[in-house]
Amino acid sequence: MDARFLGIADLVEVPSVAVVVDVMRAFTVAAWAFARGAEKIVLAESLDEALALKARHPDWVALKDGPPAPGFDAVNSPGLLRSADLGGRTVVQKTTAGTVGALAVKDASLVLCAGFVVAQATVQLLRTRRSDTVTFVVTGEDGQADEDLACAQYIARRVTEGGTGAAEFLRRAAESRAAAELAQGMRQGVHPDDVALCLELDRFPFAMVAASEGSLMVLRPHTMPSPAGDAPI
Repeated sequence: MDARFLGIADLVEVPSVAVVVDVMRAFTVAAWAFARGAEKIVLAESLDEALALKARHPDWVALKDGPPAPGFDAVNSPGLLRSADLGGRTVVQKTTAGTVGALAVKDASLVLCAGFVVAQATVQLLRTRRSDTVTFVVTGEDGQADEDLACAQYIARRVTEGGTGAAEFLRRAAESRAAAELAQGMRQGVHPDDVALCLELDRFPFAMVAASEGSLMVLRPHTMPSPAGDAPI
């Protein structure tokens, strides 16, 4: 498998298969939303679109980066979301980097959204596709976020080298600028457990697949069977 690692601004053509990585915190939050019962997540282009969708569907849960704001029900924090009851609900998510990255590759034949919490399930799904080329979209810090790059590199390595360990990749993520800013309270809408939750390897047994449904880009969980082994493709 030829793995390419690009920032959002570096995407000059539509990839065949894209894995959009946002560890801290968009796709860790998305995974928690599914774990708390959400049926689907609509990835919004803008805050205005998120609020418009919420206005048309009052029962939907609108979620954003930063501090709480009028019209939004939740913030982009796994620590704050993990106790929510989202059974059967639709979540509308708008974040600074993760949702932007997913929408940038919406025309790809397969779009996966990932973080460490769904790494192995993402690996399994990529193995089933046996794609020659996979583009990993490193969403944070204009493609320089080491937590996202580390996660992307870990997933790519696991696809072809099943015995690859996670320790070094998790260490890089733990020492990243995003982790420091979250731990030091430099960002708003943060729970003290957010960094630890973002670094939980394979917490959930599903991958997350984004696809167009009508005019919307919708993220849904894709549960993978328990692997019989860990042989690379």
